[in-house]
Amino acid sequence: MSDEDFLLLNPGPVPVTETVREAMAEPMVSHRSAEFEAVYERAVSGLDYVFAQSTMDASKTAADGRSLVLNGTATMGMEAAVSNLDPDEVVALVNGKFGRRFARIADRYARVETVDADWGDSLDVDAVIEAITDDTDVVTMVHNETSTGILNPVPPVGELAAEHDAYFVVDGVTSIGGDEFRIDDWNVDVAVTDTQKALAAPPGISAMYVTDRAIDAFDGDRAPFYEDLDWHVRKAADNQTPFTSALPLFRGLAVAVEQIELESMPARIRRHRHFAAAFRDGFEAMGLSLFPQLNVDSAYSNTVTAISLPEVIRDDPDGFFDAVAARNVSISGGQAHLGGEIFRVSNMGELEPEHVVRGVRTVGEALVEAGFDAAVEAGVTAATDRLE
Repeated sequence: MSDEDFLLLNPGPVPVTETVREAMAEPMVSHRSAEFEAVYERAVSGLDYVFAQSTMDASKTAADGRSLVLNGTATMGMEAAVSNLDPDEVVALVNGKFGRRFARIADRYARVETVDADWGDSLDVDAVIEAITDDTDVVTMVHNETSTGILNPVPPVGELAAEHDAYFVVDGVTSIGGDEFRIDDWNVDVAVTDTQKALAAPPGISAMYVTDRAIDAFDGDRAPFYEDLDWHVRKAADNQTPFTSALPLFRGLAVAVEQIELESMPARIRRHRHFAAAFRDGFEAMGLSLFPQLNVDSAYSNTVTAISLPEVIRDDPDGFFDAVAARNVSISGGQAHLGGEIFRVSNMGELEPEHVVRGVRTVGEALVEAGFDAAVEAGVTAATDRLE
């Protein structure tokens, strides 16, 4: 085992600051107290900033609406959004695990037509044009597909949804807080994110932005009892949640979003893009291939880098991942049928340039140990050059 400090490079949970950890250790209070209401207000204020100003110039792009914090991970938010909009017909865009999850959720509440691409391939906007009609009530989409490291084309899909008066619900779980996300400009009605990703807060709760247009359409009686968004909106007006809140997690989130505002969203976006480019440069210089297959509408993720494992490593992927773990670094493999086919690293959370370089070196050394002739020093040099 390496004597270096543990380095978490998984795409969630991600490293959090000591200040966030300290906030979670504060004495317990009632979730119906003024003390908790102050925490909730701080968390929502910071989220309002993130949702409204996730652009390179910090221009306001959130339509009228409000931020909510949910006592559950982003899957709860995805289901809450779909169920409360009570659709008859949903068009779900699928090119990875989380797009598929959105479709599976929607299938419990409505007729679902999927627009599919192989996991890691780009969505065909022309196929989306054919799928969305005036009968479409809701369109679901993942902005940054965490399972494959691809950034999907939200803006043109939002235009199509608006043309047909459909509600547009977007999973921004690994983009919001780390990359550009324009709620108003992209015609997004509900945006869902997770605290444990680019917000750099602890896992267990999630956040969403709901526009006034979406709030007017919510039918909480049609949703699961715990996910009644009408109820959540009413309680949020008093800085409360309908049910017992995960108080330590709310405290951690409040600090994390305050730290984001101190850094500023433009600076944070630049940092994430810079680190992601360094990972890509390093791995490619090492002799590896990026997994996503892009078209003119898609791009590489700026928060999660997915790399195809060399054929020789696919014969024994456990040897590679064990060699990474032996260096006190944690990365992620592929999900579902991509297990043993790819690995993924994240540059979300409170990372420094040296962490990116260490991640590149660790992967290269582990590949060599597992039998692939990786150009380790070339990879480290490329990553370092990008970071300078």
